[in-house]
Amino acid sequence: MKVTPTAIPEVLLIEPRVLADARGFFFESFNQRAFAQATGLQLDFVQDNHSRSAQGVLRGLHYQIEQPQGKWVRVVRGRVFDVAVDLRRSSPTFARWQGVELSEDNHRQLWIPPGFAYGFLVLSERADVLYKVTAHHEPGDEHRLAWNDKQIGIEWPLQAPPLLREKDRRGLAWQQAPCFP
Repeated sequence: MKVTPTAIPEVLLIEPRVLADARGFFFESFNQRAFAQATGLQLDFVQDNHSRSAQGVLRGLHYQIEQPQGKWVRVVRGRVFDVAVDLRRSSPTFARWQGVELSEDNHRQLWIPPGFAYGFLVLSERADVLYKVTAHHEPGDEHRLAWNDKQIGIEWPLQAPPLLREKDRRGLAWQQAPCFP
C-alpha cells in the first residue's frame, strides 16, 4: 500500500498493491495494520455504504457536525471525481478543497478525516462508490455545503449541468454553512 498526502495533508491518497494477470486482479482494499503502520492512524469503522449513480450525478457536499464522519472511499465500478472540502476553522487548509479521480481501473482510494464536507461527480456511464465511515449517519445532523459555491471554487469536470437531488440543490453558501472549530 502506498499512502500519499494530498495538497491537504490529512486527506490521503491510498494506492493498494494490485496483483494482476490474465485471470484478473487481487488487492487488499483495506488493511488496518498496514494503514496504521504507514500513517500512525488507528481507524474504527462503524458502517459501510454503497452508492450507485448515473453519469452526471453530483452527490454532496455532505457533512455532520455533532458526529463527524471520517470516510475511506473507493470506486468499484466506473469513474468519479471525488472531493473533500476542509471545514475546520483551526486548520491551515480551512476552506480549501481537494479533488481526485477514483476509478475501477486506477484502484485509488481516498481517506477523508472528520471535519470535511464530501461529494463526488460521476464521470462514467454509471459508478458504484463504496465507503467506510467512522461514525453513524445521524439524519438530524445532516449539513450540506453548496456544491457550486464561488468562494470555495471547486473545479468540477462538468460536461453538462449536474444531476442533483433537491436537498443538494439547497446546500448552504460558504458564509452561511456551519463549520468545525
